[in-house]
Amino acid sequence: MFGYDKDSASALDAISWAQTICFAPMLFKTAVLLKRLGVLAALKEERAQGLTKDELASQLGLSSYALGVLLDMGLSGRIVIEDAEGRFRLTKTGQFLLDDRMCAINLDFTEDVCYQALEHLEASLKLGRAEGLKVFGYDDGILYPHLSSLPEPARTSWFTYDHFYSDAAFAPALKQIAALNPTQIFDVGGNTGRFATVCVNTLPSVSVTILDLPEQIALAQDKLAGLPNADRIAFAPVNVLEDKPFPTGADVWWMSQFLDCFAPEEIVAILRRVHAALPDNGTVYILELFPDAQRFEAAALALNATSLYFSAIANGNSRFYRATDFIGFIEQAGFKLSARTDDIGLGHTLLLLKKA
Repeated sequence: MFGYDKDSASALDAISWAQTICFAPMLFKTAVLLKRLGVLAALKEERAQGLTKDELASQLGLSSYALGVLLDMGLSGRIVIEDAEGRFRLTKTGQFLLDDRMCAINLDFTEDVCYQALEHLEASLKLGRAEGLKVFGYDDGILYPHLSSLPEPARTSWFTYDHFYSDAAFAPALKQIAALNPTQIFDVGGNTGRFATVCVNTLPSVSVTILDLPEQIALAQDKLAGLPNADRIAFAPVNVLEDKPFPTGADVWWMSQFLDCFAPEEIVAILRRVHAALPDNGTVYILELFPDAQRFEAAALALNATSLYFSAIANGNSRFYRATDFIGFIEQAGFKLSARTDDIGLGHTLLLLKKA
């Protein structure tokens, strides 16, 4: 499901949603604090009878005032409910915020990586560079060289977010790759080497070369040192934005959550250089998240929201693209789309490209 093609909301529903948007930052910060201060966990422990505000205050070492404003906003946000005796309990939404891994990762990513940086969204959009990076002490407008040195908790939250979504898609994608019987795979934008590791552990005759920025190569080498089958993983420091030929020798090229990190013209330029380095019978696999390929409205919302992370924090000119637009980039680069598999892992699409 993606967006709406008509406005069918009643006036009451529309103004209620508009007011929710107006105060959404307060609701989000309330959810973060209810979780991080232990309120949600305490209510879960006493799910049967619930807890009063004063009982929570005593148990958590917070003032009655602090609990009062958080719980009242939690009521408005449908995170908690209150009975006639003033006892609070978790709602299903509150339980998801506390226990669901996807919710936990998204909450931490938004709070630790995005929240303060989004204050610079307007400047980022006007200038076409990630002005939000300034909150982490960087002023060059490009996040990727700084991933290994991001301050905590942003660093952990970023990598956890990135790995969570990509990891779920690796196994079904590898089934398709295995059917080609490749011997050499180039993993472009291989990050910390998680796909390369799964690949060499799953396909015993395959070697993988990770192509990435020197800073990321160093991080991957550190992560992979001494792991089983790591001798079949090689490394090639590459800045894909430099107009230099790519290395050759791979029958399969793999790009996972990589091309969304670039502007359209950069995507086309990168793919043209892949096209030049690829043998005529070679294959390119692209694993991406497309808002218009999602089954659920909430998934499309999450991807569109994350596009603003790219705007304010990552680089200022990329996003999660619509599949309809992305396929156009592929064709401009001289490839044809041979196969498309939607709904892999947690909403990914796997594209198989051949030379046109």
